[in-house]
Amino acid sequence: MSTNVLRTADGWWVVRGDRAVPVETEAATTAELIADRDAVREATGSDDPGTPVADLAVLSPVTTPCRVVAQMVNYRSHARDSGFTGDIPPAFFRKASGSVSGSGDAVVRPAHVKFLDYEIELGLVMGAPLPLGTVVEERDLPSYVAGLVITNDISARDVQLTKTQFYESKSYPTFTPTGPHLALLEPEDFAHLLDLRLRLSVNGEPRQDRTLADMIVRPAQALTLLARFQTLDPGDLLLTGTPGGTALKAPPKPVEKIGALLPPAVKWKAFFKSQTKNPHYLHAGDVITATIATPDGRIDLGEQRTPVTDANQHTEVSRT
Repeated sequence: MSTNVLRTADGWWVVRGDRAVPVETEAATTAELIADRDAVREATGSDDPGTPVADLAVLSPVTTPCRVVAQMVNYRSHARDSGFTGDIPPAFFRKASGSVSGSGDAVVRPAHVKFLDYEIELGLVMGAPLPLGTVVEERDLPSYVAGLVITNDISARDVQLTKTQFYESKSYPTFTPTGPHLALLEPEDFAHLLDLRLRLSVNGEPRQDRTLADMIVRPAQALTLLARFQTLDPGDLLLTGTPGGTALKAPPKPVEKIGALLPPAVKWKAFFKSQTKNPHYLHAGDVITATIATPDGRIDLGEQRTPVTDANQHTEVSRT
């Protein structure tokens, strides 16, 4: 059975229902906590009544700096929304670890970004080094992956599309809300990964809802492909792709063919003019709610509630 852990400025906590018990550890980083599983087990079995979780100011359970790697177009439903047909070649990109924020921290929209989008993703937190050339079979996953987190791959679509620039468009501060829980897995838990259901809503309106069964490249294969060119270390984070339902969708095929004939500046101006009518992009005052769990609750990563604000509003709030 997985064990949920929270992080605050005071340290690490094991979650037991609506209460949390402190972990007696010197661990300052996620990697150090993963290496001190005995302390986590002691807290799990402790008779300490704990502290109400609601009283804790929760931080991201993934500490930075670390590597943050993401998979692109890795759910069949997202591939359809994006206009892909046929086989989808596996692809990865990096995000700056400075984009990682807490599950309740505000997502801050930069002043020059007009089209801000959400992408719920299951995050794999590494528990052991992944050397170059490693081949990971399904049975090997417990040897490399320590736990799971909810992540939200916030994306500035106007930067991403006009600059063909994933790194910038997805790496602004607060663009990777993470947590609240780090679910530390036991080996038997990995058999239940495909039952995990990802759900995201904005202001209570459902937007994304799929299980991992919709995934194209599953975790073991993803790690094998990644290890061809990228090492990973304990505490590093792999975002495994998002289901369909994001605000951005490919235009109809006839429109796409006409757009391909236009100069890039004209094409993108026309495309984003049409996107101003799309009500699903994020705006200041929105609240994003995200959950990932199995139906039986064996693995439950908690609930991420993330408000959205504009950069100028965030600055004003920070000064008060």
